[in-house]
Amino acid sequence: MPNKVVPFGSWASPISADLIATKSVEFFQPEIDREDIYWLEMRPEEAGRYVLVRRTRDGRMTDLTPQPFNVRTRVHEYGGGSYIVKDGVIYFSNYEDQRLYRLVPGEDAMPITPESGGTLRFADGIIDTNRKLIFCVREDHNQKKEPENTLVVIRTGEDAGEDSGRVIVSGSNFYSNPRLSPDGSKICWLSWNHPNMPWDGTELWVGNLDEAGNVIHARLAAGGSDESIFQPSWSPDGTLYYVSDLTGWWNLYRQKNGREEALSPMEAEFGRPQWVFGTSTYAFESPGRLFCTYQKEGKSHLASLDTETLYLDPIETGFEEISDLRASPGQLVFHAGSPDQPWSMVRLDTETGFPEILRASREVDIDQAYFSIPVMIDFPTENDLTAYGRYYRPRNPDFTPPPGEKPPLVVLSHGGPTSTTHTTFRLDIFYLTSRGIAVLDVDYGGSSGYGRDYRRRLNGAWGVVDVDDCVNGALYLVEQGEVDKERMAIKGGSAGGYTTLCALTFRDVFKAGASHYGIGDLESVAGDTHKFESRYMDTLVGPYPQFKDTYHERSPIHFTDRLSCSLILFQGLEDRIVPPSQSETMYRAVLEKGLPVSYIPFEGEQHGFRKSENIKRSLEAELYFYSKVFGFDLADEIDPCEIMNLK
Repeated sequence: MPNKVVPFGSWASPISADLIATKSVEFFQPEIDREDIYWLEMRPEEAGRYVLVRRTRDGRMTDLTPQPFNVRTRVHEYGGGSYIVKDGVIYFSNYEDQRLYRLVPGEDAMPITPESGGTLRFADGIIDTNRKLIFCVREDHNQKKEPENTLVVIRTGEDAGEDSGRVIVSGSNFYSNPRLSPDGSKICWLSWNHPNMPWDGTELWVGNLDEAGNVIHARLAAGGSDESIFQPSWSPDGTLYYVSDLTGWWNLYRQKNGREEALSPMEAEFGRPQWVFGTSTYAFESPGRLFCTYQKEGKSHLASLDTETLYLDPIETGFEEISDLRASPGQLVFHAGSPDQPWSMVRLDTETGFPEILRASREVDIDQAYFSIPVMIDFPTENDLTAYGRYYRPRNPDFTPPPGEKPPLVVLSHGGPTSTTHTTFRLDIFYLTSRGIAVLDVDYGGSSGYGRDYRRRLNGAWGVVDVDDCVNGALYLVEQGEVDKERMAIKGGSAGGYTTLCALTFRDVFKAGASHYGIGDLESVAGDTHKFESRYMDTLVGPYPQFKDTYHERSPIHFTDRLSCSLILFQGLEDRIVPPSQSETMYRAVLEKGLPVSYIPFEGEQHGFRKSENIKRSLEAELYFYSKVFGFDLADEIDPCEIMNLK
């Protein structure tokens, strides 16, 4: 049967918002303990609750943390590193009260830190069984000014009672990665200070430990204010390894025989921006062998490294995104996916090289003919530079567009902004492409994965470089004859929402936009955000208030008179990172100008939407909005959203 001729945007698709919102989980922080494998699952159907799961050697999977426990820490607000396990005993942070709990499977979880109303928060711990201590990061919100971050030790014995932590390292603004040497005699950690973010510059410290767990004779081992160190770890034989961007690329290093040694230097990224605690790109199977993942040419690669010969042996897995590596003798566990395979927890047999999917984030019984596989593109941008993106063409086996029609385009600007996009099974993108809407996912200047120079393009130029790259990516597709110039939109969340609002305000290319908890006023965020990012904009824009004029010039809220297109805004009302006032102020300004605008707030949501009903609503409302402003009929029956000033 021939395909039906139907305009772009009006194609019927089996990829529904319900499918995206309710049939998936997200995975975080795999761990290996003895013969068991653990990980966290974020479940939209349980209002975004994070559940700790254990898989035993015989393949049985068990939820270990029942309702109402939610295994999340709020350190740095983004969290990560929220549980640790040793010899079957688990210690985890509970989101509601931010207390640490001790859990022996089969027994009730017991708190080991005192009630503080959430003012004492803990993350990124390591267990010292000999001393019966946890070494971890503590964030103390009892301070009158900004929270105080320190490294502390907490007693773990059954008779230890409740312990708020004894400070062993202090004085820096931030800490991460406290890690014990195999014999327990040394500890390493990372620290950094305002205005740096961890991808700008960190210091790697090493100290000796006394019998009580106090740090003595600490020394600076590597790094500095202009060198980013990532994931310090001790090998099983006590050698200190880490990742550094000393050469302009995050590469593997170690300190051996009193000197620093590069292990496999190449123009590739073995490190990642440390937005959350516990991120891992390499792991030791034995003293002589480690496994690592690195990003090159827009994809993740897996390899094993012989620590004696330094031979790097690539491993083909079929996955294009690989992260969060953990290893033990005979096995490697990681988080992986690809454009046609959803995120999964994967176990690799290190002898056979065979990858086994332990659990997929979703089960989808849909023909892959509805999936648009992205094409990596590079395109010219300002200052004779090149930027990158992933282009998804409309794809649906049931429909053909009318002759000569070109599809609408949605440009995605990712969050961060020091982050990167990914290609793993983007059902949110397939939701659009299978209906006849093209998508360009832009890794604008400032994104990670392309080296330090590319990452630093955004320094002092946020709201300019990112916007230029999104605009030039869209115009490149117009020049290639791929998309309809008169029907182009841009969308993004958080920092990507800021890029979206800037593109709509300061450029005249896009006809519509969707801002998810985006920033409209840089000045208000400079004085109204959490500690971790409170000086982030010193690098991205300039120190405040010295650069007050620049903050004003790059804040879309002050220039709504330049807006001439439609806008929809989505906002969580409990967002501490980008307060709701940002979206509300932008909405009122666009409303008063008489432009089509819609504002959809969500009760109980924070920075990013975790509840399935809200995920569904945001997907459908955005599609409905595009259909009205671009003038195509929807094949779906969708509850309409209120669009003010729509003629």
